[in-house]
Amino acid sequence: MVMQEQSSAIIETTPYYQNITNEEEIFRQAWQHQLPVLIKGPTGCGKTRFVQYMAHALNLPLYTVACHDDLSATDLVGRHLIGADGTWWQDGPLTRAVREGGICYLDEVVEARQDTTVVLHPLADDRRELFIERTGESLRAPDNFMLVVSYNPGYQNLLKGMKPSTRQRFVAMRFDYPSFEQEVHIVATEAGVDEKLAAQLVRLGHAIRRLENHDLEEVASTRLLIFTARMIKAGLPVRQACMACLAEPLTDDAQTVAALMDVVDVHFHVD
Repeated sequence: MVMQEQSSAIIETTPYYQNITNEEEIFRQAWQHQLPVLIKGPTGCGKTRFVQYMAHALNLPLYTVACHDDLSATDLVGRHLIGADGTWWQDGPLTRAVREGGICYLDEVVEARQDTTVVLHPLADDRRELFIERTGESLRAPDNFMLVVSYNPGYQNLLKGMKPSTRQRFVAMRFDYPSFEQEVHIVATEAGVDEKLAAQLVRLGHAIRRLENHDLEEVASTRLLIFTARMIKAGLPVRQACMACLAEPLTDDAQTVAALMDVVDVHFHVD
């Protein structure tokens, strides 16, 4: 049995999030009109943080599912379990969200198995229904239920892409890395460092992003820049922090790591 990674909670404190364009207004309008939302963007650009921020702003419980290759419709909907007292039904995170209300957020939804799409379609159109085949129930989503999914378009291929018929059921937003000034402010605020250090790291991040087509499957995300800044603030030497939080997470190839560290040395004037 494959158990899904999930969590649900009312987010008590306001998550830090810097509005980039009009994404907050689009999300609020989608919520008010009971429309599902699709968020596209690269790893570490703030998709999950934005959903957390909006869940707090709307005072809704957030059910988060980190999708993966083995995640099936059963993991989302629920299953029968057997114990000492017999057999009972256990709701999955999607069913709980439909029953109780709140935001169900499926992170990297295209990583899940294809049978999940069959379950999502009736929830993502005017029906707003979840059919539980094993119990025969048909649940109508309450007014305070919202379906949100995200994925990284850069990971898509012929086998793992979102079908047009599925995409067209959602209000879609494209996220990207912030502008230089916005990213400096985000790194400085999140890591608790001064803007001079944050600006150096963001310039480094931009330089690494320009290497995207040179043996890098991923580029330096805002998340990794924040990790690096936190490690430097904690007292780790700059070069060691950049090695541990930027170069090594981005590649397993030793030569590419060395090349990334050359970029670090140039930006921080390390001899």
